[in-house]
Amino acid sequence: MTNNNFKDKVSAHIMEKFPLARKRHIQAGESLLGSGVLDSLGILDLVHYLEAEFSITVTDEELLPENFDSIDSIAEFVQRKTAVNKR
Repeated sequence: MTNNNFKDKVSAHIMEKFPLARKRHIQAGESLLGSGVLDSLGILDLVHYLEAEFSITVTDEELLPENFDSIDSIAEFVQRKTAVNKR
């Protein structure tokens, strides 16, 4: 799966589950944390989705702002995790 596929799936989920993302017309590079789209409960919801959708496990150590700040960073994180799982 390409980064664009990950980005499309993550973006669709965020737009569906987080009304503020739709209201603000969040773009792929915009901060989800800084804009208030994601808070701590939103991160937990997103992690649950990522683990189920992409068959990955997100560790506590990976729950960092740089991994979840934007749709771009989330897609890159998922791409890295799925690449590791394929080894």
